[in-house]
Amino acid sequence: MKNLVSIVEIPTVDFSRAVSFYQATLDVSIEEVDMGGLQMGVFPSDGKDVNVVLVRGSEYKPAVDGTIVYLNAGDDLQITLDKIVSNGGKVIVPKTEISPEMGFFAMFADSEGNKLGLHSTH
Repeated sequence: MKNLVSIVEIPTVDFSRAVSFYQATLDVSIEEVDMGGLQMGVFPSDGKDVNVVLVRGSEYKPAVDGTIVYLNAGDDLQITLDKIVSNGGKVIVPKTEISPEMGFFAMFADSEGNKLGLHSTH
């Protein structure tokens, strides 16, 4: 079965602040583009899996309620989680084991007030 998720849009209020937060926290480079009046920040992708973008537009509002997206934090999510607060976010749930087979998760609020999760095998 193919992955049912193809694009994830993370709303922003302060686009530059959000780009800085995610670049520093995840150690990635985010490509900034304008798509018909929307500011978009495209996360690196292999082009085969889910595409993640930051977006700023009048119809996009950060939220702590609703669907929660879990970002793949590699082998150990603690490395990423340790950068959340220093970059303007807040840790909501610390690194917690799901099970030995499923790994670990954590939850955080980003610089814009969105609630997201992290997942890792260790």
